[in-house]
Amino acid sequence: MDYLQMTAPCGLDCFNCPLFAASTNEDLQKLIAQRLNIPLENAKCSGCRNENGTIAAVGMTGPCKVYRCISERGYSFCCDCPDFPCDHLHPYADLAAQRPHNTKVFNLCLIKKMGVEAWAEKKAKEVRDTYYKGKLVL
Repeated sequence: MDYLQMTAPCGLDCFNCPLFAASTNEDLQKLIAQRLNIPLENAKCSGCRNENGTIAAVGMTGPCKVYRCISERGYSFCCDCPDFPCDHLHPYADLAAQRPHNTKVFNLCLIKKMGVEAWAEKKAKEVRDTYYKGKLVL
């Protein structure tokens, strides 16, 4: 798998996303369409970069700010930018339980430290699983 292509510029792991899995799983696509109350054709995604930063399943009609910024500046990831981290990556509580957006900065730090291939193969799924299923340990 081309992990660079299948990782969003903001650090989201498209290759672990249910919307990406729905691209090849019709039952999952139907379930997502039903749960999100969206048209069946919008209940899948081929990855942020392949969709030019516009994910129809979440109601986007144009690229997000991060995708536009990275495209204009010519970086592969936000962590490549001298302004990283910036407010485009700010975490939000809204929909945090349903969407992995609050993992972006952590993923980007791991990508910068490990490289995209090693992160994708060794840490990305663990980060997502910890985000949704892990317990806070102090």
